[in-house]
Amino acid sequence: MPTPQVVSDVVVVLPGIMGSTLQKDGTLVWAPSAGAVLRAIVTFGRSLKRLVLPSGIGDADPRDGVEPVELMPDLHILPGVWSDNIGYGVLLDWLRSRFHLIEPRPGNPAIIPNLLAVPYDWRLSNRYNGRRLKEIVEPALERWRSQGGPFGDAKLIFICHSMGGLVARWYIEKEGGAEITRKLVTLGTPYRGALKALDQLVNGVRKGIGPLKLDLTAFARSLPSLYQLLPEYACVKAPGGLLQKTTETTLPELDTAMVADAMRFHDELDEAAASRPASGYDVHPIVGTRQKTSTTARVTRSEIEPIETIDGNDEGGDATVPRLSAIPKQTRPDDPIIHWVADQHGGLQSNRAVLDEVDGILSARPVIYKAAAGIELGVRTEPLVLAREKVTIEATVVGEARVALQGQVTDEGGKRLCATPFQMSGNVHTATLAALQPGAYRVTVGGVGATAARVAPVTCTILVWENEGA
Repeated sequence: MPTPQVVSDVVVVLPGIMGSTLQKDGTLVWAPSAGAVLRAIVTFGRSLKRLVLPSGIGDADPRDGVEPVELMPDLHILPGVWSDNIGYGVLLDWLRSRFHLIEPRPGNPAIIPNLLAVPYDWRLSNRYNGRRLKEIVEPALERWRSQGGPFGDAKLIFICHSMGGLVARWYIEKEGGAEITRKLVTLGTPYRGALKALDQLVNGVRKGIGPLKLDLTAFARSLPSLYQLLPEYACVKAPGGLLQKTTETTLPELDTAMVADAMRFHDELDEAAASRPASGYDVHPIVGTRQKTSTTARVTRSEIEPIETIDGNDEGGDATVPRLSAIPKQTRPDDPIIHWVADQHGGLQSNRAVLDEVDGILSARPVIYKAAAGIELGVRTEPLVLAREKVTIEATVVGEARVALQGQVTDEGGKRLCATPFQMSGNVHTATLAALQPGAYRVTVGGVGATAARVAPVTCTILVWENEGA
């Protein structure tokens, strides 16, 4: 283990949507505990009525007694809004071990921290959370700078997963943060939105099986944050095949005022970034690739049909955010500052190659350990299955490489359960898992033996549901 490197700046970690635990009037309402994910789903279903936002909330604070508490730990798979796999334990533990960073200690005001894991109420507008972020990070940076010496010229470094990057970007571009920010590192941030948000807002969010089935649609449609994840790019197929923006057509079930405001949110950010001097902070987009990702859609009566291509091209992505969306508009798609990783959205924050890239960004020297990434995979499985059902996993190998693959199965507590070999047929590798007990599982697909060092592993998650009505 290398000696932890001192970081003279203040490092701020921001999670994605649903990645912060929430409490209401002092009682936790969004905080599933490890090993109890099924119970947490039922609890969350009962908590929904307490979390729905009032109509017309805009960028305001509803003052409903809900407060963010901390970042969600690993592993949590919840059939909810946006991404089913959230958790930041691996990322935070890696930062603690790799770098000499000081964390806040409740009850000890003498400690001056430079590692801030900032939870936020992910239901609310990204504008609101960007303004709140200013109130947290600027006093912390001023305290850190007050030590003088090598810390006197410290700036902020943001490490953001998913929507957290939009919160940070609003603070940087619109709340005066650009002058005191050194780097913005984004992991799967939907700079230009994502089709998945449109799918959930129009088609609804209905998850689960049997008596545990949840309908999260009313909750999802009350969230300004989810609207601000709508695609900014032209994504809706009009008659004749032309693509239109969400503000250029009529879509069922959507609040037109919230759609227009979400488009303004993206426009305001883009205009601010375009007018800022080029000598400002550095942006480091880390983008998930090679996974089947909805990118456009066509309207069919009262619903939309997601499509995995745009203009006939399969751009891929991280299974949630299309690759075209995970970089800022101002960045060329072939810019070498972009780092591409073949993994899924919920696995980026704990992917070894991603952590190595963050290592290089923070340390500004050659990476000490570099994960092998010579052969890339695309992985697909059913994220929600019934207990006693077999689970099929498909993996495709990019290019013509012939490699042996296996899947390592890990439970909620991080215990390795088994290694499952894949059978190859052409370019498609298939594995079948025996029936699993109810709970949450992570399956990491990678190479076997001598090929292990050549294959970049991809992690997918599976929720096994007990159908009590069967």
